[in-house]
Amino acid sequence: MTTLKHYLQFNDLTADEYTYLFERAALIKKKFKAYEKHHPLVDRTLAMIFEKASTRTRVSFEAGMYQLGGSVVHLTTGDSQLGRAEPIEDSAKVISRMVDLVMIRTYEQTKIVRFAEHSRVPVINGLTNEFHPCQILADIFTFIEHRGSIQGKTVAWVGDGNNMANTWLQAAALLGFKVHVSTPRGYEIDEKLAVGAGGISASSYQFFSNPLEACQGADLVTTDVWTSMGYEAENEERKKAFADWCVDAEMMAAAQPDALFMHCLPAHRGEEVEADVIDGPQSVVWDEAENRMHVQKALMEYLLLGRVA
Repeated sequence: MTTLKHYLQFNDLTADEYTYLFERAALIKKKFKAYEKHHPLVDRTLAMIFEKASTRTRVSFEAGMYQLGGSVVHLTTGDSQLGRAEPIEDSAKVISRMVDLVMIRTYEQTKIVRFAEHSRVPVINGLTNEFHPCQILADIFTFIEHRGSIQGKTVAWVGDGNNMANTWLQAAALLGFKVHVSTPRGYEIDEKLAVGAGGISASSYQFFSNPLEACQGADLVTTDVWTSMGYEAENEERKKAFADWCVDAEMMAAAQPDALFMHCLPAHRGEEVEADVIDGPQSVVWDEAENRMHVQKALMEYLLLGRVA
């Protein structure tokens, strides 16, 4: 029996554990591509709880769990007590007695923390307002596939100081690379939140008011929508504030000649990224999206079984 471990933010695992996960994800992906069965989680059940709608998170976790030989229970707040009066703590105690693993996609990070504190089984953050660790797990795995180790490299984050940006900062501090961050005034990263228990230094994070400067010499340029889920009321205001933070050919030209472009999707061409960038030769967004499934399979296997020889 492995020790109970949750994955609520990127800092929850060590650099050594990530090395294992990336190697394991590569093996699991190779088997998937060769149509080889890989069923380590037979008779295990994943509960997926969605307070925020999703395409990639649902498909990647659901297909991934079935491919591992397990089964899935899909819950939304509309068809469970989570959206009603039952305390999160009580829901956690009940649900975790019936399943082996829980993935939650919700608003406040505090909700998933409270659930995990009362869960008998591992809890995975499928996205919160504050963090998106599974996405960064996939992004770094995608970088490794295309360019090798990310250690010592530079990632340019252009756009909102959101859950993705927070998680990139944690990953940089832990895995030894640098993030150049450029956000409009008023949409900066909350450094205290981003760091969490991690610790951050000038060697892993630098802020640029000019997004073009942030992209200078970067090995990876990445962005996200200007208006994340839950902030729709600010959409018009954000469009004005972010007008200069659209990743275009000029920004990609400022980066390394072999720089990659990533976006966690869904994307709005002509807003946060120009079509010729996201659909261009440096873009790896489709590999990145597929890799959510492969890294999450490795993660679920690890949380339930520990290191597999």
